[in-house]
Amino acid sequence: MATVSIYLNFKNQTEAAFNYYKSVFNTEFYGEILRFGDIPPSPDAPPMTEELAKRIMHVELPLPGGISLMGTDAPEEMGFNIQQGNNIFINLMPDSRSETDRLYDALSKNGTVTMPLQEMFWGDYYGSCTDQFGIQWMFNCSKK
Repeated sequence: MATVSIYLNFKNQTEAAFNYYKSVFNTEFYGEILRFGDIPPSPDAPPMTEELAKRIMHVELPLPGGISLMGTDAPEEMGFNIQQGNNIFINLMPDSRSETDRLYDALSKNGTVTMPLQEMFWGDYYGSCTDQFGIQWMFNCSKK
């Protein structure tokens, strides 16, 4: 396994939360903050509001011990229904796509596929599921 991270979903509070965590852990964001406005337009999707375009799609903050805290504003307009308890994912970043497939298949068995593994516009092989015990998993593989 390349890395494991904790992924937090917020109701439009990601920026405030992560600026707070940044000050608590005295660290800097890894890479740039991606916003929903950075998503390439799609003819199949309705136009994005200016408010939604400003919300955070992805942010990453390294923590001590090699763990990353990642997060997003999970907008209701995109089908999210955030409640305390369903807003945390364990994010796995395997070393290979074959390992990603193996882990995804094993953890989604008798669970619920929330997004099938697929190529994403940011270049990774991505998918998500909820396992049979109700734990939410994300898979992000940047290796071919």
